[in-house]
Amino acid sequence: MKRKTLNYLLTIGVLLLGISCKNYLNLDPPSAFDENFVFSTVENARSAVLGAYDRLAGGQGYGSRLSMMYPYDNDEMVGVLNSSAPDNSSRDLSRYNLSPTNAQLKSPFEQLYAGVERSNICIKNIPMMSLYENGSEEEKIELRRLHGEALTLRAQFYFELIRNWGDIPAPFEPSIDQPDLFMEQTDRDIIYDRLISDLELASSLIPWRTEVPSDERITKGAVKAMRARLSLYRGGYSLRRASGVMERGSDYTKYYQIARDECFDIMQHRDQHTLNPSFEAVFKDGICSYKIDPYGEVLFEVAMGREDESNLGYYDGPRFYVPGNTSLLGNGQIRIIPTYFYSFDPLDLRRDVTAAPYYNSPEYYKNVQALANMTSGKFRSDWINPRLNTANQSTGLNWPLIRFSDVLLMFAEAENELNDGPTSDAIAAFEEVRTRGFGGDSDLIGTTPTTKDSFFEAIVNERSFEFGGEGIRKYDLIRWNLLGTKITEVREKLTKMKNKEAPYENLPQYMYYKPSSTEVIWSHSLYEPTPTPAPTGFTRVNWIVRLTDTWITNVAQLFKANHSELMPFPQSAREANPKLKQDYGY
Repeated sequence: MKRKTLNYLLTIGVLLLGISCKNYLNLDPPSAFDENFVFSTVENARSAVLGAYDRLAGGQGYGSRLSMMYPYDNDEMVGVLNSSAPDNSSRDLSRYNLSPTNAQLKSPFEQLYAGVERSNICIKNIPMMSLYENGSEEEKIELRRLHGEALTLRAQFYFELIRNWGDIPAPFEPSIDQPDLFMEQTDRDIIYDRLISDLELASSLIPWRTEVPSDERITKGAVKAMRARLSLYRGGYSLRRASGVMERGSDYTKYYQIARDECFDIMQHRDQHTLNPSFEAVFKDGICSYKIDPYGEVLFEVAMGREDESNLGYYDGPRFYVPGNTSLLGNGQIRIIPTYFYSFDPLDLRRDVTAAPYYNSPEYYKNVQALANMTSGKFRSDWINPRLNTANQSTGLNWPLIRFSDVLLMFAEAENELNDGPTSDAIAAFEEVRTRGFGGDSDLIGTTPTTKDSFFEAIVNERSFEFGGEGIRKYDLIRWNLLGTKITEVREKLTKMKNKEAPYENLPQYMYYKPSSTEVIWSHSLYEPTPTPAPTGFTRVNWIVRLTDTWITNVAQLFKANHSELMPFPQSAREANPKLKQDYGY
């Protein structure tokens, strides 16, 4: 086990809390232990909550589907591109060609509801325990923390359900207590309001990061950050059942104020959470090295209880070899859109963390690939330490759900909206993130805009540079009602790039790199025409010339505004619950 504290307990929690539904709306709660036993001691209650944590992980959770399939295509990266044929699976998911029978819908949907059920059981029973009011001070503190964790987990499960499916059935009690398991959809705003209230309570129950042992359990900063995130989504745009179009409520500034206040409070606790001085270290020295970030920048990460619960670095990232295996491994399925790569300032260090332009040789030399084959890079195999030595698809890497840089940028966004333009505090938060991206040199970041619209545009861009490949961009664009606009823009930009039109007319059609090197060494600039004659001692690779009309057409190929922002309910869920309505034109 790589992160022993929580990983071991997660396994125990799953065994102990067998009180979960087998699948959505077939909520028969079989268990070797009844609720009285599970919630008779602090230790058992802790294991029950960790059993709820478990539903975040695995291939149907943030180990694959929710992290590396559902967030694509967007204007940064695309999903599976290895076939042009519809597959009613991951490729159709990326291209927005979804039907209720798509193979990637059923299991994640059911797992999220299983997480809701496990959380509901804990939320009901923990406050009813005698020890909650009458135990020792240590027992009461731990039980309150567990109660807050369960509230936070339920909020995360529901958040993922809402941002993918919109209005959903929303049980807030265990299935065994439900008078009718066939529930109609609840308006997402009602659910959000309940979750935002729950998170306020959870924040009062959960300690700060340094007040408890260091592990991947939820702490106060994570709760506050999640409350801010949910508030921005509550105040953002969403595809509505009644109107059939993207709308946001007239009271949206109320929720921007909540987001602003929560972020501001976290920012006053720099002893708990702040930026890691190195953007690369967050991923290379933290996530990919199975270590907890010492600065608390990663406020909440999904702990993978076993190595086989995560495909990060295998499904995405550059392909690789392991000792004793002669096959090139890894799927490299999440590809960088060329215009996204070239949207970075050349001096922005985040570009070469976010994008990996190579595959690895058996010696881990870097073999550069054509531009259109460049992969997502934050969870790359050659950063994993200790190095992978198995040919299976499992890495055990954790998934970062929210980082402190998100807190800073959410604060800046909310301040800008609430004050009809950026305040000095908003500008400072924005520039703190941007300066870190340029290695700490504030002289390189350019001039920060000072009007409301231009600062918002800067936020839209900065969040792209900061969070590429972290499953955030698509949902940001939806809450801003910009997804369709950005997809159209990226196709137009790609066409200009292919046709050598401004501002891409001077980019190299081919690149040359140094072979047999453990680092990517270019012979010339990525921003100037290919030199002639060809430099000696370097290998040529197709670059802009590799971009084709077919590649461009593939990007979010069948996206349809006021339809594709949400997904259809899995057919199995509708068959289980006759009250579910398939909306949004599905």
